Amino acid sequence: MVLPGFWMDIGQPRDYITGLRLYLDSLRKNSSSKLARGSHVVGNVLVDETAKIGEGCLIGPDVAIGPGCVVESGVRLSRCTVMRGVRIKKHACISGSIIGWHSTVGQWARVENMTILGEDVHVSDEIYSNGGVVLPHKEIKSSILKPEIVM
Repeated sequence: MVLPGFWMDIGQPRDYITGLRLYLDSLRKNSSSKLARGSHVVGNVLVDETAKIGEGCLIGPDVAIGPGCVVESGVRLSRCTVMRGVRIKKHACISGSIIGWHSTVGQWARVENMTILGEDVHVSDEIYSNGGVVLPHKEIKSSILKPEIVM
């Protein structure tokens, strides 16, 4: 059976981020009105209409922001997905990562290198996560300096 569009196995986080990029590229070509626009947007960015974006943010490329999210002022997002109900506090930086439902990323925190936050994970202010995989309902109070699983 021939399907319109494209298909990709996104069973691994890195593949999911690649799939997101391909999907956003497809939107750019076929339904560009669905993509966010503005001085704070770089490249392909999808923002749910119920999300709130603060001043002085730089978002993109290849970012999806889900419903009910709050992105406070001065935040930098690139190559990432921010799921429903997430709060990203002032001046945080997230790159190449997936932020799970109803999680919080603290002020001046840096989350990168395929960090995956499960549902309801709370990253404290000024924390660095380098490839951490954090299971749901956790609070991160110290930096994750190398890729590891936090149970």
